[in-house]
Amino acid sequence: MRDMRTIVESKHEVTQKMAEKVKSSPAGMKQRVQDVVDKIRPLLQADGGDIELVDVQEQTGVVKVRLQGACRGCPSAAMTLKMGVERHLKEHVPEVRELVNVQ
Repeated sequence: MRDMRTIVESKHEVTQKMAEKVKSSPAGMKQRVQDVVDKIRPLLQADGGDIELVDVQEQTGVVKVRLQGACRGCPSAAMTLKMGVERHLKEHVPEVRELVNVQ
């Protein structure tokens, strides 16, 4: 299993490549969030996990996701969500204020 730093750095590289495309997209907030999640998903799947977009509340900027597979019980899941997924979402979809993991 890769260490957290490697995962975060890999996610950063992937999302940097799509940054301008997502930021300039005329698509709605939910679609832009889904685009970022779709780019991050293969990195989580490489470690036996996955992520599902559950809800995007455009008025509040709250995004709800569900971690699956190995990510669900992983002690590093909170770090992955905050330092990885949430950071990239906020970077590429400025309307995002918070990422919440739901069961």
